[in-house]
Amino acid sequence: MGRTRESKDEIIEDLKGLLQQAQLAVVIDYQGLTVAEITNLRKRLIPVGTVCKVTKNTLMRLAVEEDHNWKPMTELLSGTSAFLLVKEDIGGAYKAYQDFKKESKKTEFRGGVMQGQLLTEEQVKAIADLPSKEQLLAQVAGALNSVATGLARTINEVPSSLGRGINEVPSSLGRVLGAMAAQEDNAA
Repeated sequence: MGRTRESKDEIIEDLKGLLQQAQLAVVIDYQGLTVAEITNLRKRLIPVGTVCKVTKNTLMRLAVEEDHNWKPMTELLSGTSAFLLVKEDIGGAYKAYQDFKKESKKTEFRGGVMQGQLLTEEQVKAIADLPSKEQLLAQVAGALNSVATGLARTINEVPSSLGRGINEVPSSLGRVLGAMAAQEDNAA
């Protein structure tokens, strides 16, 4: 018994909703995986904000055909496809998939799509290797903190330098007066 038109429309709308939340979609060939193995992959991906969706290529094609950000995915739709829809941690999702792939030895990476661009596995890996948002924020905060610390030291040094300069005036004045007196003595 096939799906009704209403259930297919529901699936397509669900896929569109998931794609709106995703920043990267990865298409893999899951041929040969058991239900337990797919469930294992899903469990690994959930903590890193990724959904693993197994659906017919025709339904995914209908979900992406009007969206220029995801339309390149149509080139990857053949055979048995599973879709890893990454919402948050691209690096964590890629690592979780790679760990699963090493264990199962049954999946094949077909490609990825991000911001309307078709990506190879090497390109997805390069994106995954970039620092996370939290790491970048920590680096920026550290840089700002060091600038603020340096500025505070410099500002604190101004009164100290001014004080040392003021303290030096009487002794400098004494040396100048002494030199002038010595010069007068030599002239006389």
